[in-house]
Amino acid sequence: MKKIVIIGAGGHSKVLQDIIRASDGYRLMAILDDQYKVLKKKEDLYFGPISSFKDLFIHFECKLIIAIGKNDTRMKLVNELNVNEMNYGTVIHPTAHIGQDVMIGSGTVIMPNVVLNAGAKIGNHVILNTSSVIEHDAHLNDFVHIAPNATLTGAAKIGTGTLIGAGATVIPSIEIGEWCTIGAGSTVIKNVPDEATAVGSPAKNIK
Repeated sequence: MKKIVIIGAGGHSKVLQDIIRASDGYRLMAILDDQYKVLKKKEDLYFGPISSFKDLFIHFECKLIIAIGKNDTRMKLVNELNVNEMNYGTVIHPTAHIGQDVMIGSGTVIMPNVVLNAGAKIGNHVILNTSSVIEHDAHLNDFVHIAPNATLTGAAKIGTGTLIGAGATVIPSIEIGEWCTIGAGSTVIKNVPDEATAVGSPAKNIK
C-alpha cells in the first residue's frame, strides 16, 4: 500500500482523510499545514509545515494530495511546490462508479457516490464532490471543482479553475470557460465565457 501525504488541514482535508482510510490504494502518512511549526510524529501520523514534504520525500516513497477546496489557492500551491505531477496521488472513494475509457489526472479527488461515465476526461487537481455526476465524454480541465449533487450531462466541457455549484445542471455539449462560477442549483443551457458568473434556471451571466 502506497503512502500519501495530505497538504491542508481544514474541512476538505477531513473528508479526504476519510476517503483515504476507506480506500485500498493508499495509507495516510502525514498531514502538512503551516499551522504546524515543526515536523513531528504523533502515534502513526506525521504533522508539520507544508515545507516539510521535502524531508518526507527524502526518507519515504510517498505521494502528495492537496486538500484545498478553493481552486485558485490549490493552483497557487501546486505552482509553489513545483513538484512533478508524477508525485501526486489520485484518490477515489470505493463507492464511486468509474466507467470505461475514463481518464483521470494526477492530484484529483473523487468523493463518495460520484458517477463518472464512459469516455469522460478529468484533468489534474480536480475535485469531484459527493454524489456529483459526470456523464459520458465530458471534459474537465485542471483545477475544476464540481460541488455536491451537480450534474454534467454528455460531452459538456468545463474550463480550467471553474466551480460548478451544488446541485447545478449543465445540459449536453455545453462549453463553460475558464475560472467561471456557476451558482448552486443553476441550469446551464448556453455556453458561458471565461471568468463569468452565471446563476439561475436558466443560468444568466451576472458578471
